[in-house]
Amino acid sequence: MPEKIKNYIAGEWIEAASGNTFESRNPADSREVIGLIPDSNAEDVDKAVAAARSAFPSWSQTPAPLRGEILFRAGELLVKRKVPLGELVCREMGKIMPESLGDVQEAIDMLYYMGGEGRRLSGETVPSELPNKDARSLRAPIGVFAQITPWNFPIAIPSWKLAPALVAGNTLVYKPAEESPVCATRLVEILVESGLPSGVLNLVHGFGESVGEPMVRHPDVDGVSFTGSNAVGEKLAAICGTQHKDYMMETGGKNAIIIMDDANLDLAVSGALWGGFGTTGQRCTASSRLIVQNGIYDRFLETFTRRAEKLKVGNGLEKGLETKIDIGPIISKEQHQKVLDYIEIGLNEGATLHLGGKPYCEGSCAYGTFIEPTIFTDVRPAMRIAQEEIFGPVVSVIRVSELEEAIALANDVPFGLSSAIYSQDVNTTAIAERDLDAGLIYINASTIGAEIQLPFGGTKRTGLGPREAGGRGGALDFYTQWKVIYRDFSGQLQKAQIDD
Repeated sequence: MPEKIKNYIAGEWIEAASGNTFESRNPADSREVIGLIPDSNAEDVDKAVAAARSAFPSWSQTPAPLRGEILFRAGELLVKRKVPLGELVCREMGKIMPESLGDVQEAIDMLYYMGGEGRRLSGETVPSELPNKDARSLRAPIGVFAQITPWNFPIAIPSWKLAPALVAGNTLVYKPAEESPVCATRLVEILVESGLPSGVLNLVHGFGESVGEPMVRHPDVDGVSFTGSNAVGEKLAAICGTQHKDYMMETGGKNAIIIMDDANLDLAVSGALWGGFGTTGQRCTASSRLIVQNGIYDRFLETFTRRAEKLKVGNGLEKGLETKIDIGPIISKEQHQKVLDYIEIGLNEGATLHLGGKPYCEGSCAYGTFIEPTIFTDVRPAMRIAQEEIFGPVVSVIRVSELEEAIALANDVPFGLSSAIYSQDVNTTAIAERDLDAGLIYINASTIGAEIQLPFGGTKRTGLGPREAGGRGGALDFYTQWKVIYRDFSGQLQKAQIDD
């Protein structure tokens, strides 16, 4: 029997008000139901927001070091349960096991990092222009945040949002993606077990229209953090704008790797394989465009194709093959069809299907949503497959002559999340660092691999609002507001900025 999952509201695990449920299924084997999930609605959202609002005064006044200690304990529990949680990520989202374990590890890293912020949360102390007066700034919590996460990193990305918001003293209403709700539930269970008081974190399962949008529109929600599609992110940002709410929207990417003639060929091919086909291409930082200079193009394409042909597609938990599978399933039947539609679009636009392009249904994969690793050549920059985010194992290889042309082509998309360049020339890479229009730049590495101690985000239509993760300019700037304190201990009226 599949597990029956519940919402977590005001410290209690409860069913949706409607009593309705939906299924979470294994994308590698649709016969397996992972859980029965509450199909919640605005009534559940109202209860969750009320609980978060009620818990805010006490939680915001809890000393930040104590809030951080809860995150440390949660990190310790994740370490102890890393393998079973990794297996759950593999079953519910479809990642191969090494990537699933990495998903959990990233959450461990984030919880430890933000737990340490409980003893920092630093402001600034500066000298006053008047005697017997001091001046300082400090971070203060804001209130209730709505948080909406995607399915492709079902443990890691929630930790990016939950951990900084909690250590900063805010209370939360959290809606995970409907495709990976059991993973999200396990993470919330760990945070609760670690000592979060009732009402501080509230989990509401459901769909965007019935849960996500009511959360964003709720008058008692002070801010919104969303990761997902451009269309939804821009719609939610518009709602927040009309209600004067803070928002952080992380949306799309159409990332490029530039491979110059002097690149280390084997290293560049390895980076392109990992960036293009890692996580089955289902990352916002996936390397869906490979921009290759003329002199190395033929050798690169030959080597890249030969190695892509050897990638093994399958269920990451298939016995005896756990460490041999390279590419897992697409998350759902709908996304599977979307990727196949893009392959057809590429063919209709005149691109050459160099490798793959078909569903993969061999053996046990017959019950899953698998697609062969796919390579297009003869791709023109204006083609839709070179401009739009596909979110699948589909890579376009594009030939260029010079560095300036490569950089211009890399920048000539609506997104600016991640870019990479392979070259042995320090001047070449310095120019790329300066001129690539993206939030993340990699030198002799793939477009994926961001670390949690630095901000994560991009330019153009990649996102709206502040950046995720840690470091200066990261998530704590979103989840806190600055308060400036002036204290005059002179015992008399002093007038700043007044000539005397």
